[in-house]
Amino acid sequence: MSARRNQLLVIVLGAAFAVTAGAAPALPVTDAGVRLVQARIPMRDGVALAATLYMPTHLRAGERVPALLEYLPYRKDDDTLPGDYAKYAYFARHGYVGARVDIRGFGNSEGAPPTREYSVQEQEDGEQVIAWLARQPWSNGNVGMLGISWGGFNSIQMAMRRPPALKAILAIAATEALFKEDVHYMDGLMHVDEFEVAMDLDQGRSGAPRFALDEDTLAKRMDSTPWSLDYFRHQRDGAFWHAPVRRFEDIRIPCFLIGGLQDGYRDSIPRMLEHVPAPVRAWVGPWNHDYPNGSMYGPKVEWRDQAVRWFDHWLKGIDNGIEREPRLVIYEQHSHPPGNAEQDVPGEWRTESWPPAGLKPTTWYLAANHQLATTPAAPAIDHLLYVPSAGTEAGFWWGELLPDQRGVDAYSLVYDSSPLEAPISMLGFAHLRLVASADVPLADWLVRLEDVAPNGQVTAITGAGIAGAQRHSMEHPEPLEPGTEVPLDFDLHLTTWVWEPGHRIRVAVSNAQWPMIWPTPYAMTTALRLGGVDGSSVVLPIVPLKGGAPPTFGALEPEDSPPGISTPGDYAWPGTWEVERDVAHQSSKVTWHGTSAYEFPWGTVNHSEQIVYETDDAHPAISKAQGESETIEKLSGRVLAYRGHLTVSSDATFFHYAFTRELLRDGVVLRTKTWAEDIARDLQ
Repeated sequence: MSARRNQLLVIVLGAAFAVTAGAAPALPVTDAGVRLVQARIPMRDGVALAATLYMPTHLRAGERVPALLEYLPYRKDDDTLPGDYAKYAYFARHGYVGARVDIRGFGNSEGAPPTREYSVQEQEDGEQVIAWLARQPWSNGNVGMLGISWGGFNSIQMAMRRPPALKAILAIAATEALFKEDVHYMDGLMHVDEFEVAMDLDQGRSGAPRFALDEDTLAKRMDSTPWSLDYFRHQRDGAFWHAPVRRFEDIRIPCFLIGGLQDGYRDSIPRMLEHVPAPVRAWVGPWNHDYPNGSMYGPKVEWRDQAVRWFDHWLKGIDNGIEREPRLVIYEQHSHPPGNAEQDVPGEWRTESWPPAGLKPTTWYLAANHQLATTPAAPAIDHLLYVPSAGTEAGFWWGELLPDQRGVDAYSLVYDSSPLEAPISMLGFAHLRLVASADVPLADWLVRLEDVAPNGQVTAITGAGIAGAQRHSMEHPEPLEPGTEVPLDFDLHLTTWVWEPGHRIRVAVSNAQWPMIWPTPYAMTTALRLGGVDGSSVVLPIVPLKGGAPPTFGALEPEDSPPGISTPGDYAWPGTWEVERDVAHQSSKVTWHGTSAYEFPWGTVNHSEQIVYETDDAHPAISKAQGESETIEKLSGRVLAYRGHLTVSSDATFFHYAFTRELLRDGVVLRTKTWAEDIARDLQ
């Protein structure tokens, strides 16, 4: 191991851009209380991980401060640099060293990419990174970990592993339930996500701005097996999905959790409030998959000031009272029109315990004539013809605000309450019990909870799905017996809502929600049994209209931008999508696309993604998703284009997988590799 890997590479204040030979690229800095230091963190096997340390400039001689670690594959020197700077310049000014570390095989870290997300390699490296940070001469020995999405996932996972120097975490938009709630299988149901296309390509990209093209780099990165291939091989829950995660009861450090009611990863927050024995504090706002100050959906709130208070208490020992504040701050959403435009969601903040104070679970029964009633009705059976292409209005995952749901409800069984005479407030998990049957061995049931306005508009509130084959277990699915009724018990995803007087509560039940969920392979008709106390029903978690006194949030504060860097584009997600239907041939196509762009002193980065989903209502087994991802690096003297091509198609018995990764320099192919495999459908 060379001494170079232990050396800190300091960036001089005021330098527009500099590169230190043999090291990660230096970054521009300002004199706004932060200086940036590039570090190489040695691993036991000789691989060095690349880190950017955001150092406070105001430290006194001998002063020791904590470190805040964010540990990602998302390339700290280009893709995440603008956002990293906004966070860690703020934290540096408040007396923390921010450490942004690329996991091995990504960005400017050495080595080959791990074989999967949240690998043992990633976690063991993470333990060494935490120990290294705690040993530095500027460190007080305490490390916090934070992040959104991946950075939230692995913050929770590292807290479960209990490295000694890790003293507190802040996890945003994150879950521990990798099979049920991550983007590979939605509620355990087959899903093809834009993330697969982008992440499989990113495994091949070299670090910025050198973008090395030597054989060793290309062999390790361009030839690394795409992660999505392994995910499609594991179509049921089990050891593969459980391996990165330990028990909540293993967490012994304080956890600050932030989630969004328009984000797909929100359900973990109540679980952690219930099961983590260490202090847990949580915010749940009306946000999508973003920070509370950056979400498309508001009210937006400042969170960095509360992160500082959290870490001040647990990493610096400051008695600021944060541990005595309410465990849960949550936004109670009110009835509002459908639509996914950027907006503030009407409602109010409330503080709560968990379970919420005054919780009164209330059963509503699905009844004949599409009614939803608080008393059991007469026995009845409703039938539903399966339309595989139904569901585009319900979105691509269990998040985001959505358009009017009448389009998807037209292919669903719907059950409406009478117009409400008084407001009804819910907070938590609605629970479904369906008594269902199908005339084929494989069927999915998708349920959406909705608000029907007096003018007929339908707003989505929440939902969830269940595979009939997984009715007993996601680990041990078994086919349905055609024509035999089975009980299906499951929760809808966490939400809050107040139905206003004159509005109706709607439960909508379908067997398709495409393209979110891959179609089951057989044409079919399903049935729901209604009536009596044992018939199909929903239990709503009804709470008082008013909760605890709402908190006072600090004013939104400006975010610093690194000089010389701009983001003329947007983040690819949530992108835009179009639907095409060929009624004569019963075929449908959905095209999703998103783009992002960055400008740096050394060049520009332009990224685009597209997925085309196709299905056939007459032959649902024959479905397809084709994804394209491209990142173009325009550099001095050369243009590099990294391209990924993913195709997943199906018939009644197999998924057919193919992925190609390409690298072009000035339009000439330098390297290409393809993976292709036929994977048996495992009751999906």
